[in-house]
Amino acid sequence: MKDGKLLAMFFNGSPRKGWNTAKALESAAEGAREAGAETEIVNLYDFSFTGCKSCFACKLKNAKTNGVCAIRDDLRPVLERARQADVLVLGSPIYFSYPTGVYRAFLERLAFPVYSYHYEDGKPLVCRDKVIQTANIFTMNCPESMMKDIGYQILLEANTQTLAAVFGASETLYVCNTYQFTDYSRYDFNIFSEEEKRAYRDSHFATDLANAHDLGKRLVERVNKRIANS
Repeated sequence: MKDGKLLAMFFNGSPRKGWNTAKALESAAEGAREAGAETEIVNLYDFSFTGCKSCFACKLKNAKTNGVCAIRDDLRPVLERARQADVLVLGSPIYFSYPTGVYRAFLERLAFPVYSYHYEDGKPLVCRDKVIQTANIFTMNCPESMMKDIGYQILLEANTQTLAAVFGASETLYVCNTYQFTDYSRYDFNIFSEEEKRAYRDSHFATDLANAHDLGKRLVERVNKRIANS
């Protein structure tokens, strides 16, 4: 929460700021704003940072990190703002079956300081004072049927399960069979048809964006409901 208003943050793990992942995150942010949240979109490729360095400062007894990674680099102010957020949505294209390296580095830095090695009743005593609504938006070139056939959901849901375990709640939105290039004639390929890609985009991408919009709105509404019932 920021200045008494719910804060929803959206993290673009794609190097492209105007394409599928970015557009889906922007639509989700619009939905969050409609539900009354203040929003911030962060393009992770704008920052110079690494993944976890195993310093374990966040796991020291009486650690003073307060759930924020101790590494002081470009990402530190972003993580400090994220620590105050009520909604966190991460987005990434899928490269060779996995989210981008930048996405993974960010997830490590975001989640590990909140996660605890101290368990009670089979659950970690996480460093947070509320359930934070989180989600992943994964975009990919392959069609939905292929995504299921090659087991992408099993691989990708592991990231969502991490967010759920650390922050208390998470879900996943998949955007499949995406349109990749502005000019397909410049690129060497024969495994798909540019005409079919364009037709699929024209008939489906608006629905994908609407689903992202609903996701952002739904997450903020859950926070509002929790606050109203507390």
